Amino acid sequence: MIKSMTGYGAAEREGFKVEVRTLNHKYLDVSVKMPSYLMEHDLTVRKQIKDAFERGKVDVTISQADRRQKKIKVDAELAREMYNAFSVLQKELALPGKLDISFFAGSREVLMSEEPDANPESIFEALNEAVSKVEEMRNAEGLALEQELRQRLDKVDKSHLEIGAAAKNFLPVYRDRLQKRVSELMTNGLPDETRMAQEIAFIAQKGDISEEIARLGSHISQFSSFLSSGASIGRRLDFLCQEMNREANTISSKVDDIAIINLALDIKAEVERLREQVQNIQ
Repeated sequence: MIKSMTGYGAAEREGFKVEVRTLNHKYLDVSVKMPSYLMEHDLTVRKQIKDAFERGKVDVTISQADRRQKKIKVDAELAREMYNAFSVLQKELALPGKLDISFFAGSREVLMSEEPDANPESIFEALNEAVSKVEEMRNAEGLALEQELRQRLDKVDKSHLEIGAAAKNFLPVYRDRLQKRVSELMTNGLPDETRMAQEIAFIAQKGDISEEIARLGSHISQFSSFLSSGASIGRRLDFLCQEMNREANTISSKVDDIAIINLALDIKAEVERLREQVQNIQ
């Protein structure tokens, strides 16, 4: 089953919340945001993400779910020394006013925030749960994507088969053109053999799209096979879309039959829609 690259999952453990968001990206791009006192666990978090995902943009946010866990710590000894020092300074300089509790309100040295205890194992458990929820969402979206891709691939295959049938009917037309060109070259006597060979080869090659039809059929078959596999197939499907588009372009440029050209254009349109959806597949 294929997987989408879009998903979201969140989990909480012991006052900490872990959120994981994933989006399309050509390669694996991991971004981690967490409180500064948890930064020592950054590498472990990134490793868990790299073990879980092969590609895509992954944003991980770790935050405190309960703000009340954060406490304020007072350095009473420092406050006493500061008070005594400024009292002496006030007397020496004969400064007016009174030193009170407001004196310490803006002192970051005296009033310090005490970070809550953090159990890293609980955070990693929450990360695993969030990743599992992301996977559930990506699998569900992948199933919907697969159904849409198969429907569009069926349309491409239908047009491909119609081109094959139309090309068989069109061969006699090219045969007549070849005979007509040979007759024109021979109206003034025997033509130069080299020129004759060049003209015949050009006309024959111009109307022969059998190789393009065969390659297009092979690409369609491979695309369908990859959809049935459980591997990471996004890049392979994107490559096949490029190749199918290339064959459709070649077919439309080699023939002047309006029916075949329109079918080739239909293939190009469906392949472009396929490619848009393929960008979101892991």
